[in-house]
Amino acid sequence: MSDANAPNTDIGLDAGPLYRQIKTQIVRRIANGVWSPGELLPSEFRLADEFGVSQGTVRKALDALASDSVVVRRQGKGTFVAQHTNQRALFHFFHLVGDDGSRELPETHRVLACRQRPASSDEAHCLNLPVSAKVIEIERIRTLAGSPAIIERITVPARLFAGLDATPATDLPNELYRLYETDYGITVHRAVENLRPISAGRRDVSLLGIRTGRPMLEIQRTALTVAGTPVERRISRCDMRRHSYISEIV
Repeated sequence: MSDANAPNTDIGLDAGPLYRQIKTQIVRRIANGVWSPGELLPSEFRLADEFGVSQGTVRKALDALASDSVVVRRQGKGTFVAQHTNQRALFHFFHLVGDDGSRELPETHRVLACRQRPASSDEAHCLNLPVSAKVIEIERIRTLAGSPAIIERITVPARLFAGLDATPATDLPNELYRLYETDYGITVHRAVENLRPISAGRRDVSLLGIRTGRPMLEIQRTALTVAGTPVERRISRCDMRRHSYISEIV
């Protein structure tokens, strides 16, 4: 771990209000591993002293980071680097909602593949990889309300996830972002999704038990770290008979 008390030399190099400059510095330290997921940050007083700004400026920066889900503020305990939990995954990264309004994380039904292979041109582009790069692919079927509903293909850079392809299928957790964080030191902070309607093909029929041509939703997601580095490409083909996609705009 880097020295969190190292003198700061970057304040004033970024344009914008001072609190945003402090926010940027804190994000950089989290991205560089100075503070790990779940770790308590120094007090507002200590951060203010270190950065040479007022405590109010630090407080405003931390409040902005909390709004961005980079940190979590706990009354009476302090400010912690955000870490992945099932609750965070459900409301921050998963947007399928049952017709009755219910929300649940999909469960892994069966892992179809976990292997290393060359990246496709689309994967290399999305993950900012050279054309010769290797990726690790995980393909699995996931259930909603107990029934197979999603075919999911995940690709990650092999250089960042060494050995993941050797993991037995039974040892792959349902929530992969937590695995990325605990085993590889890679925290997914946000994701960009593209949606498009598709029709069920032969493979969808075989794996999900639906009829050919049934309307489905394809979700293409690129997941990024707090520093904006793309670390995962995920394509999910979803049976939407009993679910809809919800996006909250605030």
